[in-house]
Amino acid sequence: MFERLDRSRTDVVLIVDDVPDNLSLLHDALDDEGYTVLVATHGEAALQRASQAVPDIILLDAIMPGMDGFEVARRLKAQPETSHIPIIFMTGLSETEHVVAAFAAGSVDYVVKPIRPREVMARIAAHMQSARQARQARNALDAFGHASITVRVSDGRVLWQTPLARKLLQAYFDTPEAVAPLELAAWLAHAVPALAKGMAEGRAPVSAPVWAVNQAGSRLSFTLHQPTGEDEWLLVMQESSDQAAMDALSQEFKLTAREGEVLYWVVKGKTNRDIGDILGSSPATVKKQLEHIFAKLGVETRTAAAGLAMSRVSQLKVR
Repeated sequence: MFERLDRSRTDVVLIVDDVPDNLSLLHDALDDEGYTVLVATHGEAALQRASQAVPDIILLDAIMPGMDGFEVARRLKAQPETSHIPIIFMTGLSETEHVVAAFAAGSVDYVVKPIRPREVMARIAAHMQSARQARQARNALDAFGHASITVRVSDGRVLWQTPLARKLLQAYFDTPEAVAPLELAAWLAHAVPALAKGMAEGRAPVSAPVWAVNQAGSRLSFTLHQPTGEDEWLLVMQESSDQAAMDALSQEFKLTAREGEVLYWVVKGKTNRDIGDILGSSPATVKKQLEHIFAKLGVETRTAAAGLAMSRVSQLKVR
């Protein structure tokens, strides 16, 4: 089984070119700069190497026999595991339509042949820093089990997602894995321009924008965090549920499980009769349980109990 490369000491560059002299020239230049270098001589090999090794950046020849570079780029961008990788096209075609085609296929930059190694190194260095920061952020999120995704706002494509995020998206939405739900994409189209404008003007938002969806007693929220590239934004997802909130209340205030349930429904604005119907008990029993809850919280009214609960338990804050 192929093992992913250790990035602790080096960045990985994949060169895709069908001309041996070009491969040799670039390989030597990149090796001298301390990069780990992978090579592919045709489109299918490029897709395979990229999927296996997930390089930090790809130098991609535009014109190759069989599958050309434009098609390779489109396929890489269509796959969640490789869609985030920056692509620099190498081409002898400097006409406007070819440059436009390169960017339309998902590239971040291009260089014109004949290759000038110093220029290529400068362009790689410029894009590698942002790629490295994005990779470190993704690794940290993966390590701590956060549910996070990166979405390209212009077309709603999911460029990257943690395993937990993939699981939650599949549970809440009936959409393809690489595409953001329509409702989320529409919210991003509205929220991102306003947030980006404020950040550009040095105005930090009071709180990060949040969008959420409810499903059968559970809630999935998306918090808009920061751009990870041009037109690409990181969102952190959090799932909460009635039961999770009840458990949190019980733990926070040292309540019994039933007292946690009662307090939860008090926060929801339910009357004693409503709560009794929900929990299968009498209003008198609910009243007695509330007296115990008030004593443990050090409050005297339903309003005070609900306010304290909402201020102390995060599952109840975003509703």
